[in-house]
Amino acid sequence: MRSSGVDRQLLLVAAMLMLYGLVILYSAGQTDVVTQAKGVWYHQFIWLGVGLCAAWVTFKTSLRLLEWGAPALYGFSLLLLIAVLVVGTGVGTAESSKSWLAIGSHRIGQPAELAKLAAVLMLARYLSGLKEPPRSLRDLVIPCAIIGVPFLLVMKQPDLGSAIVFIGILFSMLFWSGVRPRLLFMLASPGISLLLAFSNYAWGAWMILCFALLMVWRPYVWESVVVYLANIVMGAVAMPAWKHLKPYQQNRLLTFLNPEVDPRAAGYHAIQSKVAIGSGGWFGTGFTQGPQKRLAFLPEQHTDFVFSVVGEELGFIGVLVALSLFLGLFLILLRIARRASDPFSSLVVFGIIGLWFTHVFENVGMTVNIMPITGIPLPFFSYGGSFFVICCLCLGLAARVSWDSRMSGYAEF
Repeated sequence: MRSSGVDRQLLLVAAMLMLYGLVILYSAGQTDVVTQAKGVWYHQFIWLGVGLCAAWVTFKTSLRLLEWGAPALYGFSLLLLIAVLVVGTGVGTAESSKSWLAIGSHRIGQPAELAKLAAVLMLARYLSGLKEPPRSLRDLVIPCAIIGVPFLLVMKQPDLGSAIVFIGILFSMLFWSGVRPRLLFMLASPGISLLLAFSNYAWGAWMILCFALLMVWRPYVWESVVVYLANIVMGAVAMPAWKHLKPYQQNRLLTFLNPEVDPRAAGYHAIQSKVAIGSGGWFGTGFTQGPQKRLAFLPEQHTDFVFSVVGEELGFIGVLVALSLFLGLFLILLRIARRASDPFSSLVVFGIIGLWFTHVFENVGMTVNIMPITGIPLPFFSYGGSFFVICCLCLGLAARVSWDSRMSGYAEF
């Protein structure tokens, strides 16, 4: 009876994603010129062993112990984020940032990955302890602070990709805790105003829409004033902030809108990725045979742009299989979150969904140029020890929540 408590669907889909990722990493290393991707599948296989051990330890750990220790883990992750700002190094597409802790020339991990999981646990602890879901912007101050501190520290590195993941975690967990969509909209509106402020017509239309929605929803007067003023301020600072950006930072944003602006530098990654994926067609150029990959035209083919290898060599069918596996994983996690035996466990699992979904959306989006290139890994596919181990820890947590819910069901029966 106890063995039936193991979530076999979760284990099966996770195993298929890991195997798929290892196969693609093996192919990424098959090139006609020397690249850093050569042999990375072997190192990833070692990390797979480490990750599975970490997942097993997490699975055997009581969720009540994790709930109790969440503040300590959260505080420790913040200390690591501060340390990386002082002694951190960069690598790959993020070589100019301070994202890694290293001893000499040996990188030992990215604190931002641990901080993501720690933020999920800490926010789940806080939200699960409330008698009712947050009902006003005032009630969102503490949740926003829990996420905002690591968000700002990661932005300081700077690592925009990982910073966006914290936003994904915040909004997904607030939604699952019962926060009304209109309140989430008001919280997100200043960010939308910032993005639209580069077009006077778009920003003007947005401000009219925002005003109309506030009139219809009729929140507290102070909430309406704060939200609308925040939108005005974000719109007003957009252009001055743009002018204070360094030329290379402006270039990255411009090449996201049009990679041809700088095809040999800032736009190179996006162009080569789209060429690789586009050349794959329905069935791809053949496993290990992708010309963009083999000639090393495709940059960071084992980390940030590993999904481009899938598109080039396995085509639309390979892409569809990969995305279907991720969809299956999210649906399984959603089922686990719905059936969890307590609010903390449910919020943790849904926070993991938010974490992984944001990673998948960002990574796949930047390979087809619908998202800016931010140097963010694809779960279970991209090479990298720290993120892979964190993904395995998340799997262990989800498996434990599923186990506890099934065991409690058997006990009631």
